[in-house]
Amino acid sequence: MRATVSSTTSSETPCLLCLHGHGRGRTAATAYAVAACLVAVTFLALAARDPRTQAFWFLYSSSSSLSSFASLQPSGGGGEYLLVTSSSYSDGGRRNRTGKEVLEEVQSDGEDLLLSLTDSIPATDAPEPQPTPAALAPAPATESSDEVIQATPQVPRRRDVKLERLELGLAKARSAIMEATRNKDNRPPLADKDYVPMGPIYRNAYAFHKSYLEMEKLFKVYVYEEGEPPVFHDGPCRSIYSTEGRFIYSMEMESRLRTRDPDLAHAFFLPFSIVKMVMMIYEPNSHDMGPLKRTVSDYISVLSAKYPYWNRSLGADHFMLSCHDWGPYVSRANGHLFGNSIRVLCNANTSEGFNPSKDVSLPEINLRSDVVDRQVGGPSASRRPILAFFAGGNHGPVRPALLAHWKDAGDPDVRVSEYLPRGVSYTGMMRRSRFCLCPGGYEVASPRLAEAIYLECVPVVVDDGEYALPFADVLNWDAFAVRLRVADIPRLKEVLSAVSPRQYIRMQRRVRAVRRHFMVHGGAPRRYDAFHMILHSVWLRRLNVRIAAEG
Repeated sequence: MRATVSSTTSSETPCLLCLHGHGRGRTAATAYAVAACLVAVTFLALAARDPRTQAFWFLYSSSSSLSSFASLQPSGGGGEYLLVTSSSYSDGGRRNRTGKEVLEEVQSDGEDLLLSLTDSIPATDAPEPQPTPAALAPAPATESSDEVIQATPQVPRRRDVKLERLELGLAKARSAIMEATRNKDNRPPLADKDYVPMGPIYRNAYAFHKSYLEMEKLFKVYVYEEGEPPVFHDGPCRSIYSTEGRFIYSMEMESRLRTRDPDLAHAFFLPFSIVKMVMMIYEPNSHDMGPLKRTVSDYISVLSAKYPYWNRSLGADHFMLSCHDWGPYVSRANGHLFGNSIRVLCNANTSEGFNPSKDVSLPEINLRSDVVDRQVGGPSASRRPILAFFAGGNHGPVRPALLAHWKDAGDPDVRVSEYLPRGVSYTGMMRRSRFCLCPGGYEVASPRLAEAIYLECVPVVVDDGEYALPFADVLNWDAFAVRLRVADIPRLKEVLSAVSPRQYIRMQRRVRAVRRHFMVHGGAPRRYDAFHMILHSVWLRRLNVRIAAEG
């Protein structure tokens, strides 16, 4: 039996619901008729040379030969780019990089499978090339740097004047931001009543500021009203997945960047909560994501039958958001959702299909109360006697190596443990440490990253480069954090001790400065906070897609 779009709460359900006070009656549509008409749809990527469509990529690269978008090779061997970046969204059961078993349905009927573009792509077990992380910086000097991905579904439709007007506005914003990237400190900072981004914590502070102001002036998001809480329009308040629910709640309450008229929207938010799906729909210990994926597939079928917006772009101007580990897997319920849409994910693992060119890395923030402002701050460097600290469960691919080498090592400078003794405060230990180790667990993300920033402890990201760091399109992580490869764990003390006191003081000050971009406030969102930074990341990726105004 197929899961329905609408979901209700049962009194026997063992979960804590988030009382946001914004639940309102919604009825789910039941039409699925248009799914089959998408079978013949393809994408064209056209070079955009005229001033109306000129764009630049918010990307950085260590090699100028890397293209802005990881792409499938077109059959003609040309240089066009496709938005679809993976052909494996409906593969059978598999294990992810942590060895956790996941059962994925292979959907074969036309109603569920939609258009995957997989038939013309030979199957291969070879790893996909890792996409280039996104950044607010000029693109490498290649022919692709001036291209805009154009979504042109080959379905006859009338000229859309409203969409044409929206795309013209985006083209003007693109041009203004591109001009800002060329600013070589020869212009005064832009005026701002609240905050002016400056300093080395940004890749290009002036361009980021210009982009942010353009977003505030222009960007509009439409939130689909279909679906009922708690699976839709709801999410967790206080948990390791709280970022998901906080964003959904803030988007529900948003007035400035949200529009109630979908014809005025530049982006469309799919307000389902995978955390709540796991609570309400998932059969514990079954490892079967089929019901979750069918719910998402049915939801998109409802929207695509009722509205024209999904079909005209094949989801390229739509975005989902999930902080659950299973977010990437559930997004495979629909090929266009996985390959075309903007996926905002805490599990930003490039080895599992996360594409920083179009997807957004969501910071994982474990909120323990609504009084967030009391959970921040820490002493200066001189009052932090511990060099490095970590405490956490021994799971995933990274932590066993860290615990094996440093747990019970007897080194007073490096405090690594699986569980803290009774009476020892976790946050107290972070406040006493100069560096806070942030290894991922089962997945690459860790709430310790935001915790370290909140408590002014310089974060140390321990991974092998598979984690796309949050807001890396604008933030210069090298200025306020350390990245350590797993093979260098035995040299941990040597690497961190090499940071001079003067250099550490600078890094800690930058951590304090960057904290505003990770803050989740108890009340309404504030400018430049985590909610607005997430929307800004979506804004950047929407700028790099042009939806054809006529078929």
